[in-house]
Amino acid sequence: MIRRYVVLGVVWLGCTAAWMLLGATLLVRSGETSSALVNEVHQLWGPPLDQAAPSAQYTEQRPREERRTLYDASGRPYETTVQKMEDVSIPLPLVSTRAGVSLALEHRQKGLLWFPTYAADFEGRYVVLNDTPATRAVTVSFPLPARGAIYDGFEVVDEKGQAIGAQVDGGSAHWVVSLAPSTRHTFQVRYRTRGTSSWTYRPAATGGAVIRDFVLEIRSTARGIDFSPGSISPSSAGVSGAGWRGTWEFRTLVGSAPISLELPQKTNPGPLAARITFFAPVALLFYFFVVGLLAEGRGHRLHPLSWFLIGCAFFADHLLFAYLADHVPLWAALTISSAVSILLAVTYAQWLVGWRFALREMGLAQLVYLVGFSLTFLLKGFTGLSITVGAIFTLFMMMQVTGRRLRADVPRAELVA
Repeated sequence: MIRRYVVLGVVWLGCTAAWMLLGATLLVRSGETSSALVNEVHQLWGPPLDQAAPSAQYTEQRPREERRTLYDASGRPYETTVQKMEDVSIPLPLVSTRAGVSLALEHRQKGLLWFPTYAADFEGRYVVLNDTPATRAVTVSFPLPARGAIYDGFEVVDEKGQAIGAQVDGGSAHWVVSLAPSTRHTFQVRYRTRGTSSWTYRPAATGGAVIRDFVLEIRSTARGIDFSPGSISPSSAGVSGAGWRGTWEFRTLVGSAPISLELPQKTNPGPLAARITFFAPVALLFYFFVVGLLAEGRGHRLHPLSWFLIGCAFFADHLLFAYLADHVPLWAALTISSAVSILLAVTYAQWLVGWRFALREMGLAQLVYLVGFSLTFLLKGFTGLSITVGAIFTLFMMMQVTGRRLRADVPRAELVA
């Protein structure tokens, strides 16, 4: 009997080596295609968008002292201070922000990977104040969220709705306006563009600036929105119809942290297939343990070659799923590959142990440890707990089965002794 279990262990190690090779192949395949596909998706739909607040500044000449080394008539050096006039850019405060963006999410699949792409409709109303005692020629700059992106319907208008002749270059739109003392400049910016994965807004044009009268509303057609680490949480957020809505509202805010959203990500078949594949040896170990004990109790002695072929049927599930997920939805790939694997194992085992044992014991065990354990990887955060509960339940069942059998096989006198 010990020799039979040693051979069974060798079979399990061989299947484990095959799974490790398949898992490594899936990781390499997903990694190699990921970088190429990310660039391709970014070219088609744009990169993650990072919208910064506009800035306003004026330029004036101010003296600056500069130390220089000069030489007298005898050639001896001496230090002197020279005053130079230079242009200095001085920022003006952004005293009001009313911005909103609507994100229409659409998941797109490339190879083994899903990408959360979206269309963004942005509109912002801003107010700049000349808080100096003189009339200034103010340069207003509105940075665009991504270089190389396409902006449909981009326009800048004043408070009367008249277009402002903004020039776009260097990744930003800018224009010059003359502001008298204590005068406000109100303008609106609108555009439509596309991005991938995340959307970010930076309320302050410079770090540590004071953000005044700020309101930002974000709407998304999808729920499950997450916030990036280090970003500002919303003042209010919740479900809005079939989507999500969040509002950031501050009277006065000092800081440079961004507002950043991560759009919901679909489960990627490639990394999922790799995780399931690397865990498959554990599922096969449970299966061998359960079916081996049940087969021994029924008097079925399976040949090591039979165990090897059953292990190959397990392996066929993960191999088929890894390449089928490229062409059909995830649930369909899981269903088809699991059904093929169970069909292979059961139709083969029925020649050795009969249909009843093959369907009831072996088929059910394969359904639990092959399909059930694979499905736990779709439960984010509960995979480890689900497998642990399954392992404990398996141990309980096997203890009950073996305990009952030992009690039936051992004479009562020996049990008492």
